Amino acid sequence: MTPDHLVVAPILLALGTAALMLLLGEGRREFMSVLNVVSTATGLGLAIALLRAVDASDVPAAFSVYLPGNWPVPFGIVLLADRLSAMMLVLAASLGLASLLYALARWQHAGVYFHLLFQLQLMGLYGAFLTADLFNLFVFFEVLLAASYGLLLHGGGLARVRAGLHYISVNLFASVLFLIGVAILYGVTGTLNMADIAQKLPDVPVSDRGLLHAGAAILAIAFLAKAAVWPLNFWLPPAYASASAPAAALFAILTKVGVYAILRLWTLCFPATAGASAHFGSDVLVWGGMATMMFGAFGMMASQQVARLAGFSVITSSGTLIAAIGFDAEALSAGALFYLASSTLAGGAIFLLVELMERARDVEMGPEEIDDGKDALPAFIDGEPLPGTNLDDDEEALIGRAIPAAVAFLGVSFAMCAMIIAGLPPMSGFVGKVAMLSALLELEGTAAWSMFVVLIVSGLLAATGLVRVGIRHFWTSQDRPAPRLRVVECLPIAGLLVAAAVMVFQAEAVLGYGRTTARGLHEPTLYIEAVTGTKPVEPMTKGTP
Repeated sequence: MTPDHLVVAPILLALGTAALMLLLGEGRREFMSVLNVVSTATGLGLAIALLRAVDASDVPAAFSVYLPGNWPVPFGIVLLADRLSAMMLVLAASLGLASLLYALARWQHAGVYFHLLFQLQLMGLYGAFLTADLFNLFVFFEVLLAASYGLLLHGGGLARVRAGLHYISVNLFASVLFLIGVAILYGVTGTLNMADIAQKLPDVPVSDRGLLHAGAAILAIAFLAKAAVWPLNFWLPPAYASASAPAAALFAILTKVGVYAILRLWTLCFPATAGASAHFGSDVLVWGGMATMMFGAFGMMASQQVARLAGFSVITSSGTLIAAIGFDAEALSAGALFYLASSTLAGGAIFLLVELMERARDVEMGPEEIDDGKDALPAFIDGEPLPGTNLDDDEEALIGRAIPAAVAFLGVSFAMCAMIIAGLPPMSGFVGKVAMLSALLELEGTAAWSMFVVLIVSGLLAATGLVRVGIRHFWTSQDRPAPRLRVVECLPIAGLLVAAAVMVFQAEAVLGYGRTTARGLHEPTLYIEAVTGTKPVEPMTKGTP
């Protein structure tokens, strides 16, 4: 398979798998679980192959462009893979595989169409990272959001329904703003192709410049809401805390879709060479991002539940990335990309840990005393055990047999997640933050120094909140029984944390990848030339071999 065809392969794989699952129906769930694992693992392999293909070039911005309808640019759909989109694909597929393996233990039995919704979620993520025009970005956004609605409500319960309604309402409103912004930009530029929009922006007459900025601002609000930037992030902590563990772990990358969209469009359409529109909205990104960082850090300090603390950590991560984007500094963007990968892996891991950490407390208190604000997954329905439920000799439901190292595994895993999220040495979060702090020292102005301080203070607040939660769960109860874990639940967490640890050992290589990626992002003419220079494949004439 050529690199160009690799671009469309992940989308088609997820779409084809979802279609096959729909035809099979819910009666063959065990087969669908195997199919889902094979498809998701294959998607991860394709993402890695695509990353290696675009990274094999020595140029700052290596592109693989694919025209699905074979229409000339800008009239047809365009898919494009570069170092940034390939990295996001690998992160999405990695979280997807980890979440799915965890769900096989029991969560796949909590409701219908889990595997179908899971593949549609992956398809929407792959498409959002690979598309090169705004309308198809909207389409893939809606696909991933529609699937996320079902995954959020998977398992039932009043808390999930309540949080789900807020989540759906906010995202529907953001989608309306998305459409309005796209319509205004189309009215001003006459195109929806991202490269074509960037190419035409300098030619927009002064009389239409205000309308152009209004459309861009409306579109940015939609992206910032999806990226959970303050004050548009009130929906995230309750929604993510109420979702099942595998769904919440996969949701750890959903906010990064909004971050990716802002990074892609802002560096492409409003670079320093954009004339009157140069760096449009940069102050909003910088100061809004810093406000989001502090909001998330204080939220982590105030959280009493691990799930809510994990949700606020996602908010802090988004704020850090948005603020870094607003500076339009190549070195800072390189450090932010390293931090993006690290925080996404840690976010997925801690959401999977939440349920395992709460399991011992549930055993200690007894089911009649538990009141954590959301319904637990039932072991029995109408007196019959769910498929895959472990029963002991007394017909009592077991999560899994206790293993001697269960508490040690949870403690070490939580400590690693805490160190990554707070940016403490020697984990990957520390490397990313040091890279950003070093870049900020090279910048001038109040904003750079404010970001420097906020980055350190938010890390200290996050560390304090995480340490307090760790003490409460691992030190304060001496008589707490060992939690019952399954190997299939532990492997995904270990895999994500090992990937984060590998980033430390290969820090120079990963930072080098980030620097090359940032260099390509800050030279938008390379993106424009790659897209506009792609020609449709000539049809084969009669007699051509």
